[in-house]
Amino acid sequence: MIVEADGGSRGNPGPAGYGAVVRDKLSGETLAERKGFIGVATNNVAEYQGLIAGLRAARELGAETVDVRMDSKLVVEQMSGRWKIKHPSMQPLAREAQEVARDLGRVTYEWIPRERNKQADRLANEAMDDEAAPKTEKAEGARQPHWSGAMGEPTRVILLRHGQTRLSVDRRYSGRGDHPLTELGLEQAEKAAARLSKVDGIAGVISSPLQRAQQTARKLADKLGLEVVTHQGLIETDFGTWEGLTFAEASEQDPEVHRRWLGDTSVKPPNGESFDEVHARVRKARTDIIAKYGGKTLVLVSHVTPIKTMLRQALDVGPQFLFRMHLDLTGVSIAEFYPDGHASVKLVNDTSHLG
Repeated sequence: MIVEADGGSRGNPGPAGYGAVVRDKLSGETLAERKGFIGVATNNVAEYQGLIAGLRAARELGAETVDVRMDSKLVVEQMSGRWKIKHPSMQPLAREAQEVARDLGRVTYEWIPRERNKQADRLANEAMDDEAAPKTEKAEGARQPHWSGAMGEPTRVILLRHGQTRLSVDRRYSGRGDHPLTELGLEQAEKAAARLSKVDGIAGVISSPLQRAQQTARKLADKLGLEVVTHQGLIETDFGTWEGLTFAEASEQDPEVHRRWLGDTSVKPPNGESFDEVHARVRKARTDIIAKYGGKTLVLVSHVTPIKTMLRQALDVGPQFLFRMHLDLTGVSIAEFYPDGHASVKLVNDTSHLG
């Protein structure tokens, strides 16, 4: 990933703020934005605060290597180890940045001119402007519909989990195995389709290639007069040798791996796929889909992990979210992704149609 960071002070020292942006290195997509007001400080302190915020955001997103780009020659040279850190106010900030960088693995630093750092600069200025705004103005702004600052027409993504299969009944790991829906699963899919067919403006139904998702998607597509489009990136996690096992059976078969897998998204089931790998492919799938259908309302029919992952990306939260979220069969969730990188989650795991 790429981290772009900036900081500013109006007075040096004076009221100061920072901004940071995390981008996907291949697509250039904005994955996260951070900004904050830090009180009275110097430009250099604000620059370091921006760097720390950007590195933390990259860590939350699961980055393994990060290219940092800043227009502060001092921070870039000090973090690269070429300049000594003499000022006492810089030393604890540099240590904090180095500690976060160690968690990421490989981090490089590059100086860029200010005109190439506009997004981070804008965020830093917004942080200072927000603090300077009169209290009445802030209160009025809080009531505006776009309180997050999101700009542009969002792509509205309705996330639908597939209906019941025979593996769902016994709560077995169901990844790449291609299992059809049960009779109850078909009923669940029909009820979900009846509900979502009333949503105005659905422009596409996009599904995982697996049969259980395809059957669920087809129920809705038929009601809307649309074709089901398949995207490989929406497929469920590959659980490897745990496919078809219960939680207890997998834990007994590979106790140490299973224990670590429950808390570490980089761990793979034997011959399977890690949640970090799922995160990367779901992010790419989201980028592909928005590039084609940007600004429209879409229904994505998928599985537990890809849906949780897309909600995690919309919320801009860390990997522990995956272990704390429950999704029911044919549960409906809604997220909106804006062109400027912001996102908003509107609904999570609604199953009212089954009642």
